[in-house]
Order: sequence, then C-alpha cells, then structure tokens
Amino acid sequence: MSSGAASLNLIVKNPDEDLHLVKKAIDGNRDAFKELFMKHVSRINSLCLRISADSYVAEELTQEVFIKAWQKLKTFQFESKFSSWLHSIAVNQFLMHLRTVKRASQRDEKYMTGKEESYSGHQQGSSQDSRIDLEKAITKVPDQARAVLVLHDIEGYKHIEISKFMNIQVGTSKAHLHRARKILREELSK
Repeated sequence: MSSGAASLNLIVKNPDEDLHLVKKAIDGNRDAFKELFMKHVSRINSLCLRISADSYVAEELTQEVFIKAWQKLKTFQFESKFSSWLHSIAVNQFLMHLRTVKRASQRDEKYMTGKEESYSGHQQGSSQDSRIDLEKAITKVPDQARAVLVLHDIEGYKHIEISKFMNIQVGTSKAHLHRARKILREELSK
C-alpha cells in the first residue's frame, strides 16, 4: 500500500526531467541535489547577474538561492518545473537584497552622497562600446522595474508569472516594464 501511495505522490501535473532528482534530494540524497545544482547554477547566476547588474551581488544571490532551495526543498509542490521554482526563489532573494540595501543606504545616506557622485562620474567616461552603454542604461532602471524587464524581455516570462514571482499585481508588472523600457530609451538616446 505504501508503494501505491508513493506512486500517487509522484503523479505530476507538469512533467519535468528534474523531478526524479528532486524526489531523491527530498529523501536526503545530497548527490541528487548536487546534480540539480550543477545543472541549474549557470542559468540562475545569469539571471541574478541580469537583475542585479553586479557580478559580486549575482554570485552572492546565486549561493543564497541554492541554500534556500535546499532548505525549502520539501515545500516543492511538483506543480511546476524545478527551474521555474528556482527562478522564483532567485527573484525573491533579489527583492530581499534590495530591501536590505535600501535600509542600509537610508542609514548611511549622508556618507553615501559624496561616494555616489564620484562613482557615477567615473562610469560616465568609461567606454564607447554599445554593450557597455546598454549595461549602464540598465543600471539606471529602478530595481523592481529592472527585475520585471529581465524576467519579461530576456527570460521570456509572462506578466502573470512575474506577478507571482514578485508578489505584485499583473498591472504593476506591466507598469514596471513600461517604465523600464522608457528609461532605457531615454538613456540610450543620450
């Protein structure tokens, strides 16, 4: 009877090649989780880099995503792809990072003002390359709008999915995307 119950447990609404590994990892198989990590780490790191626009932050976020995934693996519902679940964790970790940075910058605002001016002045004269111009323009986009831009235009997610990842309304996701594109156009036309 327990094997029948176990097979019912494995009935999946959305087939995913990772589900077998997830099941083994939930049962405590660290090698299965390591295999999931190796399979998804570069894509999660790329996502974190695009939404944070900072390679150091992206490395930290990537580590946090997989730590959180290991801790919360038993909550995986087998209703979506494992990669989608990891993406939602990555977006949530990025948003938590933003809140932490915002709180710290509010505390240290008077000290940060002078440093920000010299940093932005250094960046303005850095390169003529169009890719760097685009990366620089993306950094001008507010963080939540940048996250929506990356998830929608680069990762290919729909607004309904983004709204679930970021815990915002669909209309808010669309507004963020509109704002991000407008800022990019303005920055790139300078």
